[in-house]
Parts: sequence; structure tokens; C-alpha cells
Amino acid sequence: MPTRNTAWPAGTPCWIDYGAGDVPAAQAFYADVFGWSWTDPDPEYGGYLNALLGGEPVAGFGPSMEADPNGWTTYFATDDAAAAVAAIREAGGTVVVEPMQIGPLGSMTIALDPQGNGFGLWQSGEHTGVRRYGEPGSLAWNEAAVEDTERARAFYTAVFGYRWEPIDDEMDYTTFATTGDPLGGLGGLGTGGPKGWSVCFAVASTDDAVSRVGRGGGTVTMAPMDSPYGRFAVVQDPWGAAFSVMEVTAG
Repeated sequence: MPTRNTAWPAGTPCWIDYGAGDVPAAQAFYADVFGWSWTDPDPEYGGYLNALLGGEPVAGFGPSMEADPNGWTTYFATDDAAAAVAAIREAGGTVVVEPMQIGPLGSMTIALDPQGNGFGLWQSGEHTGVRRYGEPGSLAWNEAAVEDTERARAFYTAVFGYRWEPIDDEMDYTTFATTGDPLGGLGGLGTGGPKGWSVCFAVASTDDAVSRVGRGGGTVTMAPMDSPYGRFAVVQDPWGAAFSVMEVTAG
């Protein structure tokens, strides 16, 4: 059971959240797919709540204020939000929401890379991000599909100091890391996932998860298939928000 209750290293995808046009309906759908329970909505923070796995936070949910209301956002850990914002602007990105203190929990920022792909920053306080990961029902991987991979790699290197490793010689897909193991991936459009940053959840059975998605009103955009990393699929929830599922061994 991989867990972490301290701040994630800077540059690590550390949190994900979902902006919903209908929060209760989205809760019901994702609870059925992943077995989540929930904290109570917090009126102080606009009704935001946490999805829980075994009592630990694995994702956030809240009402969306955007015209396109449903979708997942990936947040990257930062030790210094002000410095990260300066780096984003210097590298050609756009800051949509300036660093905003969320009480004692931490500070959030929303930004766009130079190709218009959205992402967030999280400077943790009491809330350190996901506390369970890499096991069924939790975050397994974050990746981006972009129009110009070279330009994207230059931007994220400038902001987070990443190093990149190709996964093979024939595919325009690289993993990124600061030190140690890969933290996520970045590839060109047409690799199967949605444009921009997307999230992949670990599941005990990809086929069962896809069946649950369908029963809940979602759709399959890439049918379950085997890969060197596990059996995976790309799906959309009933409101068109894309995510992936990857089969992992529990334990």
C-alpha cells in the first residue's frame, strides 16, 4: 500500500482534482468505478471535498466555474509558488490563477503552458497531496499529449528542471524526472490519450473498470489493450472528461 503523508518533492505530480458541473452525480460515477468515499463538502472552500481511499485523500472534487465544466487537473508540487510563477512567465506560459492561499492547507496556482495546456501548482501546508498512490483506486501516472513535444519539454524543463528519457526510438514519448524514477510522461498528439495533461488511475482489473465506466454512462475511447507496463484503456466519463485506467497488482 504505497502511502505518503509528507510534502512531495518539487516537480512531482502531487494532486489531481475534478471540476464538476454536477458534483453529486460525478461523485456517484467515480465512487462506483474506483470505490471512493468522501469528505463532507467544505463551504469555506466553495464546497470542495476530497475523494478517499482507505480513509486517505486521493483526489479533489469541486463545483466548476468554467463554461466547459467537467475535467481533471494535474497539480505539480512546488516549494516556492512565487518563483515557479516567475519561471512559468519567463518560459512563455500564462498564469490564470495567481498563487492563492487555501487557509492552512496550502497554496494553489493554475497556469497554461505556451501551447495552452492547463496545469496547477500546489505548495503544501497541512494538505500534502495524494496520500495513497499506485494501487487500485488511486493515481498511477500523469502525462501530457502536446502538439510540439520539443517546445513542451523546453518549457517544463525551465519551470521544473526535468530531465527526459525516451521510452523507445520509434515513438515521440519521453518520461520526465528530477532525480530517481520517472514522474510522468509527455508525447505527441495521437498517442491515444486526450490533448493536454491527463490522469491515469490504477485498477485491479482494466476490463472490470471499463465495464463500470460503461454502466455509469461513460464511453471508451481506447479499448483495453496490453502493454509492457500493464493492461490499460482510455475512457470518458458521462460528461466527456477523459482519463485512463491501468491494471496493477494489488498488495
